Amino acid sequence: MGNRVAREDFEWVYTDQPHADRRREILAKYPEIKSLMKPDPNLIWIVIMMVLTQLAAFYLVKDLDWKWVIFWAYAFGSCINHSMTLAIHEVSHNSAFGHYKSMWNRWFGMFANLPIGVPYSISFKRYHMDHHRYLGADGIDVDIPTDFEGWFFCTTFRKFIWVILQPLFYAFRPLFINPKPITHLEIINTAVQLIFDVIIYYVLGIKSLVYMLAASLLGLGLHPISGHFIAEHYMFLKGHETYSYYGPLNLLTFNVGYHNEHHDFPNIPGKNLPLVRKIAAEYYDSLPHYNSWIRVLYDFVTDDTISPYSRMKRHQKGKVELD
Repeated sequence: MGNRVAREDFEWVYTDQPHADRRREILAKYPEIKSLMKPDPNLIWIVIMMVLTQLAAFYLVKDLDWKWVIFWAYAFGSCINHSMTLAIHEVSHNSAFGHYKSMWNRWFGMFANLPIGVPYSISFKRYHMDHHRYLGADGIDVDIPTDFEGWFFCTTFRKFIWVILQPLFYAFRPLFINPKPITHLEIINTAVQLIFDVIIYYVLGIKSLVYMLAASLLGLGLHPISGHFIAEHYMFLKGHETYSYYGPLNLLTFNVGYHNEHHDFPNIPGKNLPLVRKIAAEYYDSLPHYNSWIRVLYDFVTDDTISPYSRMKRHQKGKVELD
């Protein structure tokens, strides 16, 4: 179904990512931006409220018919759980307690992980830092699809399936692109999560457990918020590898849509990224950006020029330091 996309390889480039140079220019012109590089204490309370909200939802769905369990998993739980993954993204940048309390952030990330149902927080931190340092680097940045994804998901129907299965590809892609030795924190993250899942099953029952896991799978797949996965770095316009989104869903996603701003200043919490854009407007207003993640998903699936291969990729030069 649908024409086969024309692209048969990634967009290989031989230049460095643009974010470091732009950061230096902006800081030289607007040094006051440094004042935005501080933790966001509100993040702690927001995450706690989100966890408590999902715990209440687990209780409320335990006796519903299965069709309503799945309905509420998609209509409500998916939004909370996807938002929680982006809270974990914030915590991975030490935005909750600051860089001087990095372990507090790691423990808090495990807490935020609980309603997602699958251990995720510690591994995400390790791979996400590589994504920032080595954006698009072959064999390092696991945000880049595999060659198999680019080769196989090459028609409208197959791209649609790829969007649905995005959470599975994000989960297993690191094992094929850049496998790392398991750390003790990852073991703890897994143990804590499994204990939590078992408690939910024995106290509330199978429907609450299915609600939790379905909310994560559905929320990270074919879902309006999932447009950010594609909007952030897929090359809809030749020569541009990072795109911002300035639509209303930023309210649910800790401003992850301000993605050029985030890559320029990864140590500024999402709450302050709109201020970065406001202060340095001349650097961002001229960059291509989106106002609808739903439109991004639609265009990705239907546009015969776009596929998982539509990513800028580079051979990393110099010394590589991996977590």
